[in-house]
Amino acid sequence: MSGTSSPEAVKKLLENMQGDLRGLSLECRKKFPPVKEAAESGIIKVKTIAARNTDILAALKENSSEVVQPFLMGCGTKEPKITQLCLAAIQRLMSHEVVSEAAAGNIINMLWQLMENSLEELKLLQTVLVLLTTNTVVHDEALSKAIVLCFRLHFTKDNITNNTAAATVRQVVTVVFERVVAEDERYKDTIEQPAAVQGNSNRRSVSTLKPCAKDAYMLFQDLCQLVNADAPYWLVGMTEMTRTFGLELLESVLNDFPQVFLQHQEFSFLLKERVCPLVIKLFSPNIKFRQGSSTSSSPAPVEKPYFPICMRLLRVVSVLIKQFYSLLVTECEIFLSLLVKFLDADKPQWLRAVAVESIHRLCVQPQLLRSFCQSYDMKQHSTKVFRDIVNALGSFIQSLFLVPSTGNTSVTPNQTGSNASGSTGSAQTNPGVLGMGGGATVLPAFEYRGTWIPILNVTVQGSAKATYLEMLDKVEPPTIPEGYAMSVAFHCLLDLVRGITTMIEGELGEAETVNQTMTETTSLPAQASERQDLQSVSDQSDKELVNRAVWEEMVNACWCGLLAALSLLLDASTDEAATENILKAELTMAALCGRLGLVTSRDAFITAICKGSLPPHYALTVLNSTTAALSSKSYSIQGQNVQMISPSSESHQQVVAVGQPLALQPQGTVMLTSKNIQCMRTLLNLAHCHGAVLGTSWQLVLATLQHLVWILGLKPGVGGALKPGRAVEGPSTVLTTAVMTDLPVISNILSRLFESSQYLDDVSLHHLINALCSLSLEAMDMAYGNNKEPSLFAVAKLLETGLVNMHRIEILWRPLTGHLLEVCQHPNSRMREWGAEALTSLIKAGLTFSHDPPLSQNQRLQLLLLNPLKELSNISHPDIRIKQLECVLQILQSQGDSLGPGWPLVLGVMGAIRSDQGESLIRTAFQCLQLVVTDFLPTMPCTCLQIVVEVAGSFGLHNQELNISLTSIGLLWNISDYFFQRGEIIEKELNKEEAVLQKQAEEKGVVLNRPFHPAPPFDCLWLCLYAKLGELCVDPRPAVRKSAGQTLFSTIGAHGTLLQHSTWHTVIWKVLFHLLDRVRESSTTADKEKIESGGGNILIHHSRDTAEKQWAETWVLTLAGVARIFNTRRYLLQPLGDFSQAWDVLLDHIQSAALSKNNEVSLAALKSFQEILQIVSPVRDSEKPDTPPAINVSVPVVVGTTTATSLGRSFMRTDSIGERMGRYNGSELPVVTDEIEDLNLWWAAWNSWYRIGSESTKPPINFDKLTFIPSQPFLTALIQIFPALYQHIKTGFSMDDLQKLGVILHGAVSVPISSDASPFILPSYTEAVLTSLQEAVLTALDVLQKAICVGSENMQIMYPAIFDQLLAFVEFSCKPPQYGQLETKHIANAKYNQAEWVALNYVPFAERSLEVVVDLYQKTACHKAVVNEKVLQNIIKTLRIPLSLKYSCPSESTWKLAVSSLLKVLSIGLPVARQHASSGKFDSMWPELANTFEDFLFTKSTPPDNLSIQEFQKNESIDVEVVQLISTEILPYANFIPKEFVGQIMTMLNKGSIHSQSSSFTEAEIDIRMREEFSKVCFETLLQFSFSNKVTTPQEGYISRMALSVLLKRSQDVLHRYIEDERLSGKCPLPRQQVTEIIFVLKAVSTLIDSLKKTQPENVDANTWAQVIALYPTLVECITCSSSEVCSALKEALVPFKDFMHPPASKDAWTKIVNAGAMYHKAKT
Repeated sequence: MSGTSSPEAVKKLLENMQGDLRGLSLECRKKFPPVKEAAESGIIKVKTIAARNTDILAALKENSSEVVQPFLMGCGTKEPKITQLCLAAIQRLMSHEVVSEAAAGNIINMLWQLMENSLEELKLLQTVLVLLTTNTVVHDEALSKAIVLCFRLHFTKDNITNNTAAATVRQVVTVVFERVVAEDERYKDTIEQPAAVQGNSNRRSVSTLKPCAKDAYMLFQDLCQLVNADAPYWLVGMTEMTRTFGLELLESVLNDFPQVFLQHQEFSFLLKERVCPLVIKLFSPNIKFRQGSSTSSSPAPVEKPYFPICMRLLRVVSVLIKQFYSLLVTECEIFLSLLVKFLDADKPQWLRAVAVESIHRLCVQPQLLRSFCQSYDMKQHSTKVFRDIVNALGSFIQSLFLVPSTGNTSVTPNQTGSNASGSTGSAQTNPGVLGMGGGATVLPAFEYRGTWIPILNVTVQGSAKATYLEMLDKVEPPTIPEGYAMSVAFHCLLDLVRGITTMIEGELGEAETVNQTMTETTSLPAQASERQDLQSVSDQSDKELVNRAVWEEMVNACWCGLLAALSLLLDASTDEAATENILKAELTMAALCGRLGLVTSRDAFITAICKGSLPPHYALTVLNSTTAALSSKSYSIQGQNVQMISPSSESHQQVVAVGQPLALQPQGTVMLTSKNIQCMRTLLNLAHCHGAVLGTSWQLVLATLQHLVWILGLKPGVGGALKPGRAVEGPSTVLTTAVMTDLPVISNILSRLFESSQYLDDVSLHHLINALCSLSLEAMDMAYGNNKEPSLFAVAKLLETGLVNMHRIEILWRPLTGHLLEVCQHPNSRMREWGAEALTSLIKAGLTFSHDPPLSQNQRLQLLLLNPLKELSNISHPDIRIKQLECVLQILQSQGDSLGPGWPLVLGVMGAIRSDQGESLIRTAFQCLQLVVTDFLPTMPCTCLQIVVEVAGSFGLHNQELNISLTSIGLLWNISDYFFQRGEIIEKELNKEEAVLQKQAEEKGVVLNRPFHPAPPFDCLWLCLYAKLGELCVDPRPAVRKSAGQTLFSTIGAHGTLLQHSTWHTVIWKVLFHLLDRVRESSTTADKEKIESGGGNILIHHSRDTAEKQWAETWVLTLAGVARIFNTRRYLLQPLGDFSQAWDVLLDHIQSAALSKNNEVSLAALKSFQEILQIVSPVRDSEKPDTPPAINVSVPVVVGTTTATSLGRSFMRTDSIGERMGRYNGSELPVVTDEIEDLNLWWAAWNSWYRIGSESTKPPINFDKLTFIPSQPFLTALIQIFPALYQHIKTGFSMDDLQKLGVILHGAVSVPISSDASPFILPSYTEAVLTSLQEAVLTALDVLQKAICVGSENMQIMYPAIFDQLLAFVEFSCKPPQYGQLETKHIANAKYNQAEWVALNYVPFAERSLEVVVDLYQKTACHKAVVNEKVLQNIIKTLRIPLSLKYSCPSESTWKLAVSSLLKVLSIGLPVARQHASSGKFDSMWPELANTFEDFLFTKSTPPDNLSIQEFQKNESIDVEVVQLISTEILPYANFIPKEFVGQIMTMLNKGSIHSQSSSFTEAEIDIRMREEFSKVCFETLLQFSFSNKVTTPQEGYISRMALSVLLKRSQDVLHRYIEDERLSGKCPLPRQQVTEIIFVLKAVSTLIDSLKKTQPENVDANTWAQVIALYPTLVECITCSSSEVCSALKEALVPFKDFMHPPASKDAWTKIVNAGAMYHKAKT
């Protein structure tokens, strides 16, 4: 302003004005006088204004209408010269701002007229421009008129005018909007702007706008109207308008003045309501258009896309998106979707090109992309716009390869067939491809499956310089050069990746620094002043959470599309620079994904780089599995499917190396190209720079590197670095010089990569180690089963990583060494060797490294480092063990003095040598041990002494070399001496150590846990020694067992006194019983196979020729040893409190030994049993030596202790020993008196004895040659224990126990004898001698019987049981006992040399038992129990067996003894029975007795043929004795005896009286053999009984009458039959038998009549007489018989009848007889 308002300027203006007016007046002088006058008056006016006013300019402006008037009139003349002059003058006035609003209006009207007359058009434009730019006086209609004027001039015929007008219009539009900006600036302080509302209510009112804003609003609104081909509201007078121009104007306004639209809601409203719909409408031809589609399908012809409009629309859209995205979220979504659509393959090439350019503009604005992501992709139910853009680019690039572009050729979409043909056709017309035929690619290009696309240099990195979007002058669509679209799309991808990663990395960095400050802040105590900061910090972290979600969404949305496109481009790229760019993009994306923790996407990018590094189709499982997962996804873009294209193999790359693939069966060779090497470098770069975010992808990276290293032939050297080595097998690796120079570099980078692992954080380092380990595992799998060179990459790199991370070795030591230990176990020797090399190097390096704090102060670390050395012991390969021992040796030499806590591990290594590892290894290790025992015992911590014991013991168990084992037992003896000599020192140190441990345990709140815990530590040391010796006592080799057993029992004997009293408890339970358990187990499972020789030429005695027999010896020794300790140390053991439990367990062992199927062991067990039973009861308190006070003694609780007896009875052994040992706890209880305690022990012994007895005598279920049957000495010893045992338990010995005893005695006697032992045990069969076992059994019963005799009343109830037992033995005489199902032979038939079983001769035993029974019964017949329990009946029942067998008895003596016994017993028993007749206790005995008589007197057995007559008579006399017993002891007392019994006796006598004999006798013997004497006695007895007694009851009389009538009837029948037979037989004599019978009957009749005569007449029934007399006629008929014997007998029978022949005494009597006879006959008939 100052330039125009200075005095000089004003003066000059006045002069110029006056000059202009003069000039005008001159021009118009002739033609236009009015104008001339006006000009002259104007001069005067100017002069007066200048003279009168100080502020001349203001005064001029005030009067400007008048001042301007002459010029306006001049313009009205339409004379060119005048007009030009006037316009110039007006412009000068305007430039000095001396034109008022009114004047300006007039000027514009004048300009309008000139325009309508087409005069001075350029000058007009210039004037308008000056008028509008100098100030703001032109408003409203004037302004609109001025603008319309410019528009009108734009559409003239003159090109220059048009262009000038266009420029002016643009400037004028800009001016209008600039005024708004200025106006806002002016008012911004005075009035608060109303807030810009986004969603404006639908109002068109502009009344709220200020003047300039209002003008701008009207103008913009009309521009929209015009573009939309509608009439303008404000720009009145417009005649024509083009869309292209309108769009350009809209674009420039939107681009240059976004703040106007953002600050004024009226303008925002225009954007939403007018611009966006307009753009969408104008886009429609492009959307609908499909290239190559026929128009006939749609009714109306489709409007073709018009390049100028389409391109301008895209520019507008770019501006809208860039500037007003926040206002137009929804509209932008539509625009972006349209952009994506325009990339479709069926759109014209130019449209796709400009669309790609537009997208490129977006891609260089990462913040904008971020907004898209937030507004669309992260919202539900919204289009995933960002993802679609990226995917569209990918699919676009892909389509360029699949449908090659040749200018604007139309190719039918969706028909792959035609595509394919199109692609080949176009490829041939492609100059690039033809040029390539020569093999030299000059142009950088992409080449894929025959499609060749050059890469053009379209833009500078990071800027979106468009080519076709700037072609505003073109009307026809341009032709797009080959490769242009591809290049732009490629740059889009690169810029997108670069933008996103840079932005997110930047924000991440900020967030991390904020986090650091935040953690620092929060770590301080929060003062009041800082609370505010904390608040903001928490806001910050919320913000970061939001940000992180956005970052993750952005990456998730774009990575698939990016990867698909980049992988394809990487595969197709033939240009190093392009490849580099692609790899860089993939690398930055991978790193970004890693930082954000997006594992899938990170792995996908890394996989792509890895695949690029390897030859095509290279089989690498890690990668294939990853890509498989990816390729299964196909990305849908606008309904189009984008497949992941697999790399093609036909790349035209220079091959730089040929090598062998790393595979199980390498097939041929593979080639590496320069691109592979380029990718490999990228991979190394990724690992090096971004190792911290790789996480699990280390796996992919390292696997790939391993394969590349293998193909390139790099091999590991010292320390794990890889060096170019020679190929071991197959065609050697071929490398070009280019690679040869690269190799050292690659090798170096590789080493640096692992060296840089020291800068990784711990988690990343673990990922690296894990990846190396799993790689190594794969290499191991591959190396299995063949001896090919394995891949040692992973092992070498593990070593390298370990060595550089030694300062924090603790965190990786376990996984590292754990894996190397696995490698050491590999069957492939090379692999194994490297594993061991790496491991031992690391251990040695670790021990020598100067740690902070040093190892001497960090024992945990020292142990950690030494631990793998110990772990090597689990590996059996000798080469590994040699390395291990070498390492131990080196450690001992260098650090032997400072091993301290490391001793256990080192000792462990020596002790870990196993028997099967070869003699040399064992010898070496044993020499080390001997050295340690001789030199190092005093220097090592006492806590390690226990380990020395363990190790020495373990060498004892080695079975390679017997001498080493025996020597090691000697070492243990030496060690025990060392303990003995330095006992005090060791004890002190151990106690100190114990106190420390105890304290630590208490602090941690845990129980101190060490072997044999409650015992003091020094005792524990002894216990460990004992336990070791105990283990050696069960060694498989008898010599070692024997030596160890002797040493163990000697040591306990010699040094046992050093132990604390309480420790004896452990010795008993944990050492001795444990040993017994194991010996028992081994013995019972030992092999029974015969051992031919004891190694070499040593012969083995037959008693030791099986493992079982050798173990038997051990068992015997051990059991004897333990029993001896129990005996000699009883005074120590008894007060221990659980002595009774120990006693139980010992008994249990004795029991199992006794029941073992080995005679040696079982017999020895009984000896031990006897030994411990001989222990005398302990002395009473007064005489006791000083034992620990009795009050501390704990006693096991016995359930149900009520009385002494019940306590004794408690059966304490139902549970297993193991449970008892587990249950043992020293709970304090009051002491129980010794008697009860003792009684308990004896009862436990009885229970054991019972179990041994019942188990050993129980017959097995089935038998074979191997069945074990206990020997006689064993059984004898067993039974002999009983009497002694019984003395202690008799007070509580009950019926139950007696029954148990009985079972055992019975069982023992039943056991047969092996035939080969029988000569030594059995007497000859004829001798009636008892075996010692039978003697023992009877002795046992005798002891019992005597005890009962003097015992209490309640003991005497046991008598019946003893009888039962003895009677059972009596039965053996006839029925020898069966032993299960075993078949026994009679001794006479047994063969001595065969394994047969011989039954004993039980007769002497049974007979002796019977004698005892009779003896005992004589003493006890009247005893209540004997009466009640029906003993007599049982005796009779038992005797019935031999009596009924009689001649069939095995021994004749048996039945004779049985008869005599029966007679003895009955003579005592019958009076007792009569005495108790009324009680019914003997009721059941009578029938038994009757049957017994019956069975004996009428036996079914026939006498032997060789029986002499004297013998027979002797036997008959025995029968007679029996009948006499009946007549003297039974019949006289008939009234006390059941009538049935008497009836049976009568029947029997009856039967005996007319006994008919068998037909086997010879004639000569007949009269003797008929037992006439017997018959006679029977008869007499019968008769005597029938008549001699007074009949006390009619019933009894009836019995005797019945007997007689039966007898008489039978006689009658026999006689009748005889007569008949005699008559029929004629001259033939009758059979001898019948003759004998008739003679017998006749004799009986005579005897009967004799008897009747002797009887009192009143005792004989009349009926009887009648029957006798009735016989007479029959007898008379017999007279005719021929046999002289019969005749003589008949004579004797008839003679007595004379007594009946006398006259009757009285009529009555006679009548009686006659009547009776008649009745009898009647009855008979």
